[in-house]
Amino acid sequence: MSKKDFKRYTVTAALPYANGPLHIGHIAGAYLPADTYVRYLRLKGEDVAFVCGSDEHGVAITIGAKKEGVTPKAFVDKYHELMKKAFADFGISFDIYSRTSNKIHYETAQDFFRKIDTQNIFLEETSDQYFDEQEGIFLADRYIAGTCPNCGHTNAYGDQCEKCGTSLSPKQLINPRSTVSGNTPVLRPTKHWYFPLDKYEGWLREWLMEGHKNDWKTNVYGQCRSWIEQGLQPRSITRDLEWGIPVPREDGKGKVLYVWFDAPIGYISATKELKGADWEKYWKDEDTRLIHFIGKDNIVFHCIIFPSMLKAEGSFILPDNVPANEFLNLEGDKLSTSRNHAVWLHEYLEDFPGRRDELRYVLTSISPETKDADFTWKDYQQKVNSELVAILGNFVNRVMVLTWKFFDGKVPSAHELPNTNEKRKRILDLYNQAHTDLSKSVGEMVNSLDEFRFREAQFHMLNISRIGNKFLADTEPWKLAKEDMEAVGCILNYALTVVGNIAIACEPFLPDTTKNIATQLNVDLKEAAVKFWKTKMLVEPVPAGHQIAPAALLFKNVEDSDIEVQVEKLRKNKPTVIQESTAEKPLTPLKPIITFDDFAKLDIRIGTVTAAEKMEKSDKLLKLTVNSGLDVRTILSGIAKHYKAEEMVGKQVTFIANLAPRKMMGIESQGMILMAEDNEGKLRLIEPNEEVNPGSTVS
Repeated sequence: MSKKDFKRYTVTAALPYANGPLHIGHIAGAYLPADTYVRYLRLKGEDVAFVCGSDEHGVAITIGAKKEGVTPKAFVDKYHELMKKAFADFGISFDIYSRTSNKIHYETAQDFFRKIDTQNIFLEETSDQYFDEQEGIFLADRYIAGTCPNCGHTNAYGDQCEKCGTSLSPKQLINPRSTVSGNTPVLRPTKHWYFPLDKYEGWLREWLMEGHKNDWKTNVYGQCRSWIEQGLQPRSITRDLEWGIPVPREDGKGKVLYVWFDAPIGYISATKELKGADWEKYWKDEDTRLIHFIGKDNIVFHCIIFPSMLKAEGSFILPDNVPANEFLNLEGDKLSTSRNHAVWLHEYLEDFPGRRDELRYVLTSISPETKDADFTWKDYQQKVNSELVAILGNFVNRVMVLTWKFFDGKVPSAHELPNTNEKRKRILDLYNQAHTDLSKSVGEMVNSLDEFRFREAQFHMLNISRIGNKFLADTEPWKLAKEDMEAVGCILNYALTVVGNIAIACEPFLPDTTKNIATQLNVDLKEAAVKFWKTKMLVEPVPAGHQIAPAALLFKNVEDSDIEVQVEKLRKNKPTVIQESTAEKPLTPLKPIITFDDFAKLDIRIGTVTAAEKMEKSDKLLKLTVNSGLDVRTILSGIAKHYKAEEMVGKQVTFIANLAPRKMMGIESQGMILMAEDNEGKLRLIEPNEEVNPGSTVS
């Protein structure tokens, strides 16, 4: 976390592409973490601008519009409204949800271009690019397919072969074809403007690699470092399209700004729309903290390209942190819009009305903060039933019911309980222990929020309920009622205080639950909440003698029938995949038996990959830089066909640390990465379930 005290915060969440509905992978990646953090900041009384909007330009939009037989404007209007409504229905609390087709955005993006252009920073270059004569469009790399020159795969794309992982350029493809029309494209000369990213490499090394190596997440910093160390190249910032923001130059006719130049400027234009004349405070004042919430596929754009653009323009602040998440999978498979393998947000809200806190809780509990995570409906059911219902909901309901049973719904007095017998002495000891444990959990929850560890923060939030349940179970007020109502009153007074603090602690994570508890307590928690979050200490939100409302259940169990419907929906939607061969390969036979002493010689440890690159002249090897906890070492691993270099950065790997070094292709490999190979020949990393310290041993 930045140590500087800031006057205000500008928090952005990645602009979703307006070509389809939102699914839970989108929500878990950028929007729920951002919303949780912003709610926390607001509770502390901070000045926050939380901005987002639809990203509405690019080739994918024009192609999607053609497929649906509508104009690009009609196409983006449809999906903008669908996403905006889904966000609102789910309770993502943007201060503004704008769009990049707005006039204010066109003006802002063009002004940004002009400011850099007047400094003669852009490069002009004419080159031959593939053109689809039938469609009348130049083709982006992703819209050109052909045979991979490396492995012979017949459906490789113009930027990469997804079968062997080789990075490609369109001209390397054999028998290229347009994925739009299916025809063979032709090469035509076209002029474009390029941003000289290579000239900012030295500055990026100082600002990013030195300035943020200790406070940015490992997966974010590692991917950026890998890109920079491989060398940066100029990037085209214009395209030959009719749909988009026109290049503001006399010689720019028929050209538009590349979507990845115009899209992040959307954060700025949205802030202008929100704040009017005051917008510059949120983008140009050094006392403002700029934070981008994104998924890992956007790391390079937000950590390297956009900061370089801001630096070139010259008047903007730079991002102080970019807490990017990894990807969320679904039932052991990648979420896929094209295959309809997804849990769509708007459909979830229809199928589970009034239960959006359940999804917030589950997605945060499995948040892919350091590595990819998997959402399953069985896990959803288990977490809701055994945690929200059995722990949080159970504690609050027990306290409310007992207060009505013994005190007619009035908060009992919190007078000091004299230490007159062994039972009272034990109650006081239990109170002191609970208070200590609760204070610790509150402090750890706030610290975790400050450091963008939302999964951990939510654990500490739920732990308040765990401690409350234990306090009730240990003091047993229902038994004491027969002999010591004074003690029962003290126990329930404190328990109600805990309930009030739970309501306040829930707000960043479970805002509907906060409202429901506050309604049952019959109190306004705003003033107490500010004190709670600023002091990191328990508060007393429910005064003695106060009349509470009737008790009501906060959550209900997810039934087997509920999840069976969802699993069946996924099964029906998922297309049948035709395998190249239906015959399974036999499993590898067991190797000869070894003694325990042989095994004990192996030093197996967990390390973190801090950089990765593909070895030249090898289609199998990745060169990994691994923090072993004891040193930083280079390990060559034959996994390039199964993992891309950029997706390895930040991952934790299991490796043999005491294997004799071995030279391969002129580089000394100092260990061996352990992998699992299935009977189809696919390799998978052996990773710890939770992130551990580098150097941890496997035994």
